[in-house]
Amino acid sequence: MRAAEALVRWNARFQGEDYLFGTAPNRFLAAQAGYLKPGQRALAIADGEGRNGVFLAQQGLTVLSVDFSPVALVKARRLAAHAGVELETECADLAEWTWGRERFDVIAGIFIQFADAPLRARLFASIREALKPGGLVLIQGYRPEQIGYGTGGPKELDHLYTAAMLRAAFAGFAILHLAEHDEVIREGSGHDGMSALVDLVARKPQTDSR
Repeated sequence: MRAAEALVRWNARFQGEDYLFGTAPNRFLAAQAGYLKPGQRALAIADGEGRNGVFLAQQGLTVLSVDFSPVALVKARRLAAHAGVELETECADLAEWTWGRERFDVIAGIFIQFADAPLRARLFASIREALKPGGLVLIQGYRPEQIGYGTGGPKELDHLYTAAMLRAAFAGFAILHLAEHDEVIREGSGHDGMSALVDLVARKPQTDSR
């Protein structure tokens, strides 16, 4: 899908007063709170209406929430204000965005499965580079089996993840948690029902040799 078409589609999905994926944080992300430390700098990738960026800010992190949709980011700022936290937002196409080098202590990518295989490789490489030494990457995504469930996520097979794929993409990182599992999730109308998931928590070494 071309960028202009994707933008129209996502703006339309986020247009309503309701929050498409709810206002509560992703359950996997919330379960990683023990790894988070106040004062850390965090990036929430494709953060949509801000539920996960707001959660990170509530843990005392300084958060940059990046999304393609300006409509979503208006709602993200509204959610942050309601929660009483600061949330920096930036409207950007992550395929073209300048990620920076060793900029973030934490990068969260929750269902960031808009990317085909070539773009995904670039995004994962950008995450590696943008993390500070010792920084943490937190990813949850759908596995190929999700297409059979049809309860959310992309329909394109090459947009989906496996544990082996994530292990390879973050080779050299310390894998703190990597699991494939099926679970019922209730995240607004966008993610609702039994889902085929894969989770990754990994820490960048002090020197990334790749």
